[in-house]
Amino acid sequence: MKFKEMISQRAFWKSVLFLGIGFLIVYDVVSMLFEYGGFHFKAFFTERTEDGKLFRFIAGQLLAAFAYGFIIAFGQFRGKQKRDAKN
Repeated sequence: MKFKEMISQRAFWKSVLFLGIGFLIVYDVVSMLFEYGGFHFKAFFTERTEDGKLFRFIAGQLLAAFAYGFIIAFGQFRGKQKRDAKN
């Protein structure tokens, strides 16, 4: 399966979406635990979105989720392709 064929599959983009969302949840929770020592959702999100930083926060989160999801999904689909080619 070539790159264009892979990214034209609906399953690939579903994987990108779910892996990206999962990454954001884990990343934000771990960051919050390290920075605040517990689950302090209000302080975590207030600090990151106050003083006009809301757009930057959302854009950064979306970009990070897409990058992680795309890279991992690509690796999974490529690995599946190689396993199928062997059999």
